[in-house]
Amino acid sequence: MRLIIDGDYPMAHGAFYLDRDLTAPIEEVRLGKNSKRRGFSSGWNDSETLASIPELRKGKIAAALVKVSVCIYRPELHSHGECRNRDIAYSIAQGELEYYRILEATGWSKILTTSRDINSHIKLWEEEDSSELPFGMILGMEGADAIHWPKQVYDWWDKGLRVISLSHYGVSSYSHGTATGTEGGLVGDALELLKEMDDLGMILDVSHTSDKAVWEELDNFEGPILSSHHNCRSLAPGERQIPDGLLREIISRGAVIGSSMDTWMLHPKGVDWNNIPNRREVFPREEITLEHFVDHLDYVCQIAGNSLHAAIGGDTDGQGGRDGAPYEIDTVADYQKVGDILEKRGYKEADIENILYLNWKRFFEKNLPKS
Repeated sequence: MRLIIDGDYPMAHGAFYLDRDLTAPIEEVRLGKNSKRRGFSSGWNDSETLASIPELRKGKIAAALVKVSVCIYRPELHSHGECRNRDIAYSIAQGELEYYRILEATGWSKILTTSRDINSHIKLWEEEDSSELPFGMILGMEGADAIHWPKQVYDWWDKGLRVISLSHYGVSSYSHGTATGTEGGLVGDALELLKEMDDLGMILDVSHTSDKAVWEELDNFEGPILSSHHNCRSLAPGERQIPDGLLREIISRGAVIGSSMDTWMLHPKGVDWNNIPNRREVFPREEITLEHFVDHLDYVCQIAGNSLHAAIGGDTDGQGGRDGAPYEIDTVADYQKVGDILEKRGYKEADIENILYLNWKRFFEKNLPKS
């Protein structure tokens, strides 16, 4: 079984908003029998859950870029969100961060903040039986509404955050994002925030950010860049995907691009991201397969001219779970099938390992602080 690193797992969303016990076996999580659905809830079905820590171990998924994700709701700007202002956004995001910290304190996981952490954690997973090992977590933020003012990013860094994207859906406090068209760029104190991120060594995630805003980020940010969950617009039309010009530019700056398991981002006919319909009104689940997903990995490799920039960025359970995943995916353990498809397409084992885990490992070893 091959090792995997997932470049995008909004894990706290499942626990914080959906009341899922992600330390339980996946069969138990899917029953949802003890969930009262009080407080935060998006109505997603527990039976569609892809991941829990026991299932991640089963699938040999050693680590993931896990997310803190809170957005301010701005209906006039087509954004979705959970709260009305930055005070509340900050407080909710701190709660999500504490969820990851308690998983570490209770032995379920290990927060990876340094290059040394990544190296030793992956070495352990390469050499040991993974059935009892802690799950590795690099902490990221999806949409920066929870950063109250630019210099506050230092507090987030001290608490272990290492990756930030400025936007999510709609317009954030700092940038235009998905579902706003591609005309809007950076807003508010974005340039100051980017400067503080640069000074810290924080990594910039360009996922969920409008084309114009990404170009402006690249003009004003000199630090490391990744794309945690971003598919190719040439294969699946729509503003949520990355166009070739931007893809080439971020590859030239050393980015790793995580391809998403979201079937809306794999649908060859594309989707209007301003008016997202119900999936099953457009296509049956069996119509979008892992072959479509691997097409995007392969496309990144062809653009790059090598296998050093493509990776998995599942958006695991953030894309709706099993119902929003390619047909062959029942749980996150089925991510192992990606390697088999790459092998059938003629990829050498070294290239398969690059895509499944080594690209993320090397990226974080290079771009996280040494100690």
